[in-house]
Amino acid sequence: MQIDVVTIFPEMFPPVLNASILKRAQDSGIVDIQVHNLRDYTHDQRRTVDDRPYGGGPGMVMKPEPIFEAVEALRAKRGCEAHRIRQPRTCETILLSPKGEPLSAGLAKALAALTHVLLICGRYEGVDERVRIGLADRTLSIGDYVLTGGELPAMVAIDALARFIPGVLGHAQATEEESFAEGWLEYPHYTRPPTYRGMTVPEELLSGDHEAVARWRKAQATAQTLAVRPEMITSHQCNRSAKSL
Repeated sequence: MQIDVVTIFPEMFPPVLNASILKRAQDSGIVDIQVHNLRDYTHDQRRTVDDRPYGGGPGMVMKPEPIFEAVEALRAKRGCEAHRIRQPRTCETILLSPKGEPLSAGLAKALAALTHVLLICGRYEGVDERVRIGLADRTLSIGDYVLTGGELPAMVAIDALARFIPGVLGHAQATEEESFAEGWLEYPHYTRPPTYRGMTVPEELLSGDHEAVARWRKAQATAQTLAVRPEMITSHQCNRSAKSL
């Protein structure tokens, strides 16, 4: 899989991309992640990427010209222009923005099935709306809050989708029982020693009874979801009802 990132702060990415699972995925050739400096697609001496907003107001807005040039050049390089007229698409251009659709496990899994993802990192007060209209296949948010830029959301999106690419994680079933995979939060985990500072591992996990372990894990997942994210259970039930219609 090919992932391209367009940003004015490419120096933010190496510490995350060059460590742990993402580094191993790149070293093994499973995924290729390239970070591109948006200022390389400007044509003035100051390498300008922003300007004052029409209508007034505080802050600056990212200009459309360098973003269009960067995205179009990368799409052509990756052979994605032809893919854009096909259904389903195999390439997607994503604008990171607090106004976007929320990133979820299901969306991350869908993005992992693509051959190319291009992430545009916004900054300042925002990005000229023509970028969303004319370039982005979708706009993506990682939460109901505003950050200083799209770089951290881009890293989160890369990490989330990379885990669903076959071969990235060590175990093929690693993503099947984790939080959000089946509409629940994941059950608690324990390891050795069986007793630590007066806290003991539940008997079911020490019993060797696989059915008892499965029942305990399901009960714990339900209890934790009810306590922390009860809306997930309602949503899960609604989805199941819709599928049965």
